[in-house]
Amino acid sequence: MALMNAQQYRDSLAKRKPLKVYLDGKLLADPLEHPYIRTSMNTVALTYELAHDVEYKQVMTAKSGLTGETVNRFCHLHQNTEDLINKVRMQRLLGQRCGTCFQRCVGLDALNAVFATTFDMDKKFGTRYHARFRKFAIAMEQNDWIVDGAMTDVKGDRSKRPAEQQDKDMYLRVVERRPDGVVIRGAKAHQTGSVNSHMVLVMPTASLKEDEKDYAITCALASDAEGLTYIYGRQSCDERKLGGGEASDIDSGSPTYGGQESLMIFDDVFVPNDMIFMNGETEFAGLLVDRFASYHRQSYGGCKVGNGDVAIGAACSIAEYNGVAKASHIKDKIVEMNHINETLFACGIACSANGKQLPAGNFFVDPLLANVCKQNVTRLPYEIARLLQDIAGGLMVTLPSAKDWLNPETHGMLKKYLAGAEGTSTYERMRMLRLIENLTMGRGAVAYLTESMHGAGSPQAQRVLISRLADVEEKKVYARSLALNNSLETVEAAIRAGLEKVRAPKKALAAPLAAVR
Repeated sequence: MALMNAQQYRDSLAKRKPLKVYLDGKLLADPLEHPYIRTSMNTVALTYELAHDVEYKQVMTAKSGLTGETVNRFCHLHQNTEDLINKVRMQRLLGQRCGTCFQRCVGLDALNAVFATTFDMDKKFGTRYHARFRKFAIAMEQNDWIVDGAMTDVKGDRSKRPAEQQDKDMYLRVVERRPDGVVIRGAKAHQTGSVNSHMVLVMPTASLKEDEKDYAITCALASDAEGLTYIYGRQSCDERKLGGGEASDIDSGSPTYGGQESLMIFDDVFVPNDMIFMNGETEFAGLLVDRFASYHRQSYGGCKVGNGDVAIGAACSIAEYNGVAKASHIKDKIVEMNHINETLFACGIACSANGKQLPAGNFFVDPLLANVCKQNVTRLPYEIARLLQDIAGGLMVTLPSAKDWLNPETHGMLKKYLAGAEGTSTYERMRMLRLIENLTMGRGAVAYLTESMHGAGSPQAQRVLISRLADVEEKKVYARSLALNNSLETVEAAIRAGLEKVRAPKKALAAPLAAVR
């Protein structure tokens, strides 16, 4: 079954052992039936549904480099730069269709990062991790699994390293090594789509030192493994999805789709040897993190652009409902929103088009441009949201409840006094305002704005890599050669000499990220 459909996906989750999921202080008897989780599951189901749509086959599916079969692109190892570009196009498409996080990107980015890094570890240490992971990758493709990429540790005291923490479980670690596997303990935070996943792929969250071997663990396990507990994350305005029929649909802004995050607790979970892909190789923890981060920062040039398309459509629509669509300042603001959104998309496409093949065979994005992409995403969606709120007006946050709209005693008053431009529907105007509230302040804002800021690492994390990769020493060679030499021949000679001097130490160090650019 290389390509599941939406119903098969839902059925596959129902076949798991019952997950231990807490939400609002209660252990859920049937997590998949809870309104929060059900709408987030609808979003994931969309990734299966569109894979069977002839119109979207090119971006939603790919030919496996491992088996030659057609697979969902979310299970695919990138074979060329076209694959990297189509990934971004796929993410924009899905962002347009659901207006929120569709929860499969982390698993895709982890798949490609671990595949490449296990190959490098085997080459240096003679381990057999890559063969194990290759088998896992084939199973992921053939079963069309959702894989939760579990990287972010809770971190405790941020001023201290993993081994320095008073409570050693602040970073997930190996607490016991057995002949047949390991036992792991700790927690992973902000786990996107975890309850909707089939498998969990655990990775370290930072570069590690030699004395931190217990934290250098990469492994896979089923989402229903014994010892796993999920504590579901709350989001602004999420209670509007609870019951209430039409009132719930109106007030939630986006009644069909939703995102999902949880805190995942690993309480002495056993992982067998054949599912372990790093076990103490601290030297490669940082490389794995950097590769995953670059892949995931590329992703934001697609998904947040798709969400931005929804925001721009909402701005145009509410301008029409308000009767101001022809105002020059409104037109100019919408032009600016489109300019910003397409700039983000250009960054996602650029880091993909400039990608290179890794020694393992799969393709890697340009890491500098991927980090530039995400750095822009930490800022520019907020400007799109600000302009959207500006165009929407204050009614977005003072709008009465849908229950007042449905109440016969107040319905007529609201229909009369909340009317907009002549010929438009008061009801449609109210629903559009709720969508805008959701995108910029409510549950949808978590996927669009908060993820834009903190997803794939905080803004400072990207700045660190930009500083490392931007190569200012090389740029100084160009400037000084032009400033200090006159003729074309002497300038060129000076540049060649300067570049050789700058690049020689890099060849010796063989910096992992620079090597693939």
